[in-house]
Amino acid sequence: MRTSETNFRTSHFMYENFRDQFQNMEQETENEKPRTLKKDLVHKQELSKMQSQRKNIRVVAKPRANQNGGNEQRPRPAVLGLDGVVSRRAVFEQLAESQSEERPSTKRQLSAESVAKCVSVSKRRDAVPHAETHASKALTHSGPAARPGKPLARRRFRQQLFKSTDVFQRVDTYAINAGKELREECIFSAPPIAQCVTRGARSELEKLRAIWVWLCHNIEYDLDGYLGLSPKLCSPDEVIKEGRGVCSGYSSICLEMCREVGIKCQEVSGFSKGIGYQLSGRRARESDHMWNVVWLEGQWWLLDACWGAGRVDMLNKTFIKCYDDFFFLTEPSEFIDTHFPDQSEWQLLDTPLSWEKFEKRAITSSAFYSLGLKLKQHHQVTTDAGEANVCMSFARPMSVTYELRPHHSCDDTHTTQCAQSDAVPQRGAPEQGDSRGSSARLSLTSLGMSLQLSPPEAGSYDLRLFARPLSASAARHCYVCTVEVVCPVAAETEEVPPNPFLSWGVCVDASELGVECCSAGSDVVEVGEGGEWALTVQTSRPLMMLCELVHTSLEPALAKRCLVTQIATAQLVCHVVCPLRGFYRLSVFVRDYDSSDGKFQNVGNFLMHCRNACPGPESLFPPNLTPWCGPGIRTQQAGLTQFSHAGPVVSLPQGRCNISFHKDSPDLQVHAGLSAELHQETTDLGAELREEALPLSRHLFLTQMDGKVTVSVSAPRRGVYRLSLYGRTPPQQDYMPLCEFVLRSSYLEPNPPFPAVYSAWDRGCVLLEPRGGVLLAGQQVAFRVRVPGVRSVCVIGEKHAELKMNKSRVWEGHAHTGHGTLTHVKLAAATVETDSMAILLTWDVRNLPNEL
Repeated sequence: MRTSETNFRTSHFMYENFRDQFQNMEQETENEKPRTLKKDLVHKQELSKMQSQRKNIRVVAKPRANQNGGNEQRPRPAVLGLDGVVSRRAVFEQLAESQSEERPSTKRQLSAESVAKCVSVSKRRDAVPHAETHASKALTHSGPAARPGKPLARRRFRQQLFKSTDVFQRVDTYAINAGKELREECIFSAPPIAQCVTRGARSELEKLRAIWVWLCHNIEYDLDGYLGLSPKLCSPDEVIKEGRGVCSGYSSICLEMCREVGIKCQEVSGFSKGIGYQLSGRRARESDHMWNVVWLEGQWWLLDACWGAGRVDMLNKTFIKCYDDFFFLTEPSEFIDTHFPDQSEWQLLDTPLSWEKFEKRAITSSAFYSLGLKLKQHHQVTTDAGEANVCMSFARPMSVTYELRPHHSCDDTHTTQCAQSDAVPQRGAPEQGDSRGSSARLSLTSLGMSLQLSPPEAGSYDLRLFARPLSASAARHCYVCTVEVVCPVAAETEEVPPNPFLSWGVCVDASELGVECCSAGSDVVEVGEGGEWALTVQTSRPLMMLCELVHTSLEPALAKRCLVTQIATAQLVCHVVCPLRGFYRLSVFVRDYDSSDGKFQNVGNFLMHCRNACPGPESLFPPNLTPWCGPGIRTQQAGLTQFSHAGPVVSLPQGRCNISFHKDSPDLQVHAGLSAELHQETTDLGAELREEALPLSRHLFLTQMDGKVTVSVSAPRRGVYRLSLYGRTPPQQDYMPLCEFVLRSSYLEPNPPFPAVYSAWDRGCVLLEPRGGVLLAGQQVAFRVRVPGVRSVCVIGEKHAELKMNKSRVWEGHAHTGHGTLTHVKLAAATVETDSMAILLTWDVRNLPNEL
């Protein structure tokens, strides 16, 4: 019966081939209408041959069982066409069977495998093998040729099996508790343990989950066996009894327990990026790791209980129990980063990876995928001109740290000789990461990371990256991946100050702290001529700001004199002056303005490079400046607006300036003060004029009107000065600080002081001339002032000189400074209420240089 069926299938296959050939020939003949005579003749011969064959058609009988148990030949009628002629199909069936009978019997006998191949070819559209057929074929453990087979449909993802491992909470709890009871009862055999821990499981998935959880919580990695300090335990019973084993112990127990509960499972051998792994460029002869594959839901899945149980700390020679769900039914595209099977089919990828591509993939941890990270580089990065850039994208905002250290082939002497026998994930560095002393510049955004590397010397380095969600501020950074950095030639770079905050540029969470945008980013800021630069930060709400400037050769006390901060309602400005060449780090800290007890938090770190430093320490800002420099929140709250100088730093090219502003309340009284570090309380009008020292307050003159205030400054010499403004509103007694200005005079010639001011010089009084506070003797000087509310104004010298009021209500006139007998000239006024004269201003009188 089997031989007949085989012959029939063979004949049917040949019939199909002949039919296709004839149809193609007939189609070509029909399309080629312009024929030559020779072609017509050949065609007629073929037709005549076909007609002769139709006359000799025989009826072919198909064997079938009769009622008596024997086979009878039931004739199969030829199929007639509409015109009563025998059909083409019948002709070719007859032709195929006749040729099959004429062949030798040895050639007609086909193996079952060949027949199956023929049937699969001729009936490709109808042949759809069932998933179980593939499973049983791949699970034939007779040899190493067991294959997963080609997928019948698009591969399902782990998330389609279960959205979260929380669905296994009941199964996990039972498996953990059952494992403790089994150990107390001294049950160390895999079959009964498998039956016990899977009791109550409602599916193969839950059974597998229970086995996985039991393995990860009851078996520790045998580090002493791996290092050769004790015999390795590999048999399931020994591993279970001792509670420790290497990777083969995990995989063999998993295989035995899965078989016990009816789950198709297989061990897979291969290589892993665990202990002892190093980039070699060639594949070792023997594999160093084993894991498992299981058949669930119509496809193969990967799992590694050895890596799921914990990791090894080679520095302390200990195994750290750290349960990791990532290696339970891991996605093949993620599993291949660290596991390379001996048989490429067990990669479970549509396009298997080569060994070279496997080595180029970065070493990643489970946290790399659980945090949604993606690297844009391979395992190895080569520097260009001593620099390299490593980028990583995020699925959500992250905080990242890094560690750059020289690459070592192994961590101890045992690693090399044992690396080919086993491998587990290694704890390569502290979880927090340590970037101190490394030549790298990290910048973070909400979408990713960019790390600019400049290794200090030529060689190979390990770049270890650590990350945590930005929202989990209390959590530690966990290790995510390692990238090897190869530096053929180191770049010549200047020393960069350390950054304890790691990232450069604006911090990722700056927007939550009230920062909208910034004038600088993560790139290096090149400081312009004179070593000066200003950072501007736009804010969404009022903030307080503190800044820190660091240079490797700059003392902290001197660094404070390099900063001036301005705090406005929607803007923060930091002015920087660089006294030294090289790199600087400027760190910015903020807190809410109204939160006086709040903690300042870092919102940005900026790297500056100064090629042309400022002339010297004498060009630095005054010491002990307050944060309230320039117009800002305090001046706005006091009612001061429309400042003539919007910035806190004012340049005095001629050594003089007038700073004016308006005030909303006429009752507000403003006071000003001028100071300078190490200022010599003398004027520089010449050696002959240094007979008397003048205070620095004489170089400041304040004019107050009802709605406007003007502060005039005449710097006595070149240098840097601090102008402080204070205000009070009666009945308030004390003046409150409003803001400060930094005045920088570059004028080489000395400037004279202003007249001395007395308390009677009140609001509304304006000095028009003379503005200089020192007069020469023997001169006729014109005086012009505006003094409201008085009935007379005079100049008191050798003689009283009464001033007259003009149409503009300005008191004007002339007065003589004497012939060397006067030291002062005074301006006095009499009010309407009293007859006495009150002193308003006083000028100093000096003799001419050529007079004794």
